[in-house]
Amino acid sequence: MTSPLSRPKAATPATAAANRAVLSTLDFADRRSFDDARRGFVATIDPPVIRAENGRVVWDLTRYDFLGGDCPDTVNPSLWRQAQLTVRHGLFRVTDRIHQIRGFDIANMTIVEGDTGYLVIDPLLTPETAAAGMRLVREHLGDKPIRAIVYTHSHTDHFGGVKGVVSGHEVARGAVRIVAPSGFMEHTVSENVHAGNAMKRRAQYMYGSLLPADDRGVVSVGLGAALANGAPTLLAPTDLVAETGTEMVLDGVRIVFQYTPDSEAPAEMNFFLPDLRALCMAENVSHNMHNLYTLRGAQVRDAAAWSNYIRDALDLFGDRADVLFISHHWPVWGREAIREFMEKQRDLYRFIHDETLRWAARGLNAAEIAERLELPPALATYWSNRGYYGTLEHNVKAVYQKYLGWFDANPANLHPHPPAAAAARYVEFMGGADEVLRKARASFDAGDYRWVAEVVGRVVFTDPGNEDARALQADAFEQLGYQAEAASWRNFYLTGAQELRSGVAYAGGGGARGDMLTAMTTEMLLDHLAVRLDGTAAAGCDAHVALDVDGDGRIFVLVRHGVLVHSRRPQRGDVDATVALSRPVLARLVLGALTAADSEAAGHVTISGDAAAWRVPFDLRGGFDPAFPIVTPRATAQSNYVVL
Repeated sequence: MTSPLSRPKAATPATAAANRAVLSTLDFADRRSFDDARRGFVATIDPPVIRAENGRVVWDLTRYDFLGGDCPDTVNPSLWRQAQLTVRHGLFRVTDRIHQIRGFDIANMTIVEGDTGYLVIDPLLTPETAAAGMRLVREHLGDKPIRAIVYTHSHTDHFGGVKGVVSGHEVARGAVRIVAPSGFMEHTVSENVHAGNAMKRRAQYMYGSLLPADDRGVVSVGLGAALANGAPTLLAPTDLVAETGTEMVLDGVRIVFQYTPDSEAPAEMNFFLPDLRALCMAENVSHNMHNLYTLRGAQVRDAAAWSNYIRDALDLFGDRADVLFISHHWPVWGREAIREFMEKQRDLYRFIHDETLRWAARGLNAAEIAERLELPPALATYWSNRGYYGTLEHNVKAVYQKYLGWFDANPANLHPHPPAAAAARYVEFMGGADEVLRKARASFDAGDYRWVAEVVGRVVFTDPGNEDARALQADAFEQLGYQAEAASWRNFYLTGAQELRSGVAYAGGGGARGDMLTAMTTEMLLDHLAVRLDGTAAAGCDAHVALDVDGDGRIFVLVRHGVLVHSRRPQRGDVDATVALSRPVLARLVLGALTAADSEAAGHVTISGDAAAWRVPFDLRGGFDPAFPIVTPRATAQSNYVVL
């Protein structure tokens, strides 16, 4: 491994030339987005730094002051432009009675003035940033209570700050309603709890959270400047929207909802404010190409449905909307501009969907389609369709995956060796590590960084201690990052380079947090316990336990065949134990903050029957590694292969 003091390198001549070429392909003289991003500015905090109560910095936009200069060779000029737009911050007036907090987090928090208080739409990622936004709102718009919260969808940056603006007690006593799309809790748990550990680790790559903020590090995340550095919170919704046309009146504000499941999020909704002539499109449109598959990991999104929802919103509300506001970026004003924006976003996702399937029908696989597909000029040159977050390349592969899966029908790809075992064979066939590196250096000098990254990665996975291989792959990743228009790709490449040079930097916790777990139902908690169960260790178990959680009736848990099954009905004729406990205690047991034995000793549980049986799923609860390597093999991945 090279020294932790290794510094990022300069752009090569090939990278500098590639980035200069971008200047001639797009209309950089078009400054309308900058005008719109400034429009309606009221005030901000100075400096734009937000701290937690203990003084820890949660948000610091001063890190991005370097964006005030000219674009350097180490950044794609199109991404530099987007980065300059996403650091606009403060309180902005959208239209009468509607304001937004922008640039206090990756997302926007929208404030609608009701008859007696405020409606808050999407209360950001962390309570600290949301609270800072509301302080600015009250300073300039008046000190009024919050009457309702709207979560537009099930991604954390649109609900995680909720406890910074309202308390659980206010919601419990009915003073504040929380409205969300149907399926919100289920999909929030699926993404942030069940897959949370792996997704959070990958998100560190996607959002560049381990990189310095400078022209050789993170410059943006595309949707916003960065992710706030805090712990998300969650309060469960009180009202769910399950169909288009649902109407509500929240503190005197009329709202007509459009239910859009399986679009940008599996649970999402748009809505129209008819009296204010304002359309909220949540994150179903934004000023960039979005992800049909997000690189941090998530369910593949339905491009056809997504396009159709935009079409339907235009049909339902387009002729009545004077302003369109969204969960990221800046609004769009005027019916003609709104129609152009929505039509080009609609057609963007439809084109990717239809063309991918057309080429798949001719026998091309995902990689081949992604390499050849190009957007029509009218879509490709429209600034709000540029790939700052999603990209044409990986979105094409997402469409292919949704319809045809990971397998390309070539039998050679049906049962390949895993990465480390395959790498050792490749390197041997190519003449050994030294020969691979000799040829790869020539490819690097020729500017073929994609090939260098791929082929040298075989050496790294064969021998992760090979410093020359790590250094060369890091250099290739770096140049690919410098050339990337997508912030997500840039951050992945540059974080990979950093990890090759300095090792895994991440040492924090991952996956579910206590606040997320306490908002989950008993069934959701048991689903997560099932995910955490060490199936191999539990293969010989046969334990049947009846749980009474907060006196809400029995739920039966069976551990057998290496899986945990739960139901409101008995799973076999008798139970080994009956256990009474509270949901907060169950949440701590599932999280691993409390052991079964300690819960018994502390009197947190009441057991009738075989105590050993009830302990089974908690004692066999497996741990997650929040700092697993990504660009080098895990120790277990390289331990049992033999080069034949």
